[in-house]
Amino acid sequence: MLRPLVSATTYRRAVFLLLGAVVLLPYALIGFLIAGMFLSAREDVAGVVVTGLVAAAVAAVPPFLGGTRELEIAAARALLGVDLPAHDRRRPMARETRMRAALWFGLHLLTGAVVGTGVLLAVPLAVLSILGQERLLGPVPGVAVGLALIVVTLYATAGLGSLAATMAPVLLGPSAAERVAHLEAQERKLAERNRLARELHDSVGHALTAVTLQAGAARTVFDADPEFARRALSAIEEQGRTALEELDAVLGLLRDAESPTLADLDRLLTAEVDADVEDVDVPVAISREAYRIVQEGLTNAAKHGAGRATLRITAPDDLLIEITNRVGSPPDLGGGRGLAGMRERVRLLGGHLEVGASDGVWRVLARLPIGGDTG
Repeated sequence: MLRPLVSATTYRRAVFLLLGAVVLLPYALIGFLIAGMFLSAREDVAGVVVTGLVAAAVAAVPPFLGGTRELEIAAARALLGVDLPAHDRRRPMARETRMRAALWFGLHLLTGAVVGTGVLLAVPLAVLSILGQERLLGPVPGVAVGLALIVVTLYATAGLGSLAATMAPVLLGPSAAERVAHLEAQERKLAERNRLARELHDSVGHALTAVTLQAGAARTVFDADPEFARRALSAIEEQGRTALEELDAVLGLLRDAESPTLADLDRLLTAEVDADVEDVDVPVAISREAYRIVQEGLTNAAKHGAGRATLRITAPDDLLIEITNRVGSPPDLGGGRGLAGMRERVRLLGGHLEVGASDGVWRVLARLPIGGDTG
């Protein structure tokens, strides 16, 4: 029974309801002005009526606007604790959605007026009753009356806030047509992903099958027919290159939104990597990009390096990622997208990237600023 009186949810929802009272004030002020003009008008009654009708028409527009619905959704999500989908500006609002949003707007103003009136009347009366120590209702002391007024106001506010939280999904949520359209869009997206997955399976599967057959044939006649073996190895190289290009293209479309972060770094650390990684606390966006930088750096080290690679991650001020390895085959600085991708990631984060070989050691050093929360 006492929970509504002490719950933070009650007071957050009270703020939401009082926002309705604040928005109602200009409407009330215009209404009082028009009423005063009408009562005091003796000759130009028609002008006052026209002015009132124009004011009413202008006042009726905001409840039906998409921006009003967007603000109401944001307020309901933050203060009522209701999980509502964000307002989609790209799609025009259906008539049903506008009507429901306008009804919600009117109810918000009405409940705000009730709560605002209750606060303006009950709280001062309660304070006066408590301070006055008078017997307002016969034997009932003023303190009891004051406390009762505050408790009743809080319970009424909690009830109206709970009702608003219940009605918000009904009046501010998507319409049935919008839900169907969303499901259809999700279905189309899933179908497209499945189509790409099938293409990936068919193309890469075919390439791997051809590679397996060519490799088996080359192994069988390697000594008896070296020329055939060389042709088979050339075919394997070409098939592998084609499969990697198709894999890269399709995976770019199928990449999940939930990208790994530095917390998932164990996926990249193999027995061929000496890692010295500090427990760093960086924003999620930087952590995701740092993971990709480490992934690309270790991939290049495995492809072109000789021996073990070393990885060091520290954060004295900025996030430092250093990857070194002995140079084996010279890295392809123009054919691939790895170094270009690393440079782009670092540049977008406002950092600095150093890449190059010195004394037979290939070194990648990325410095990423971590000041501020980037998301």
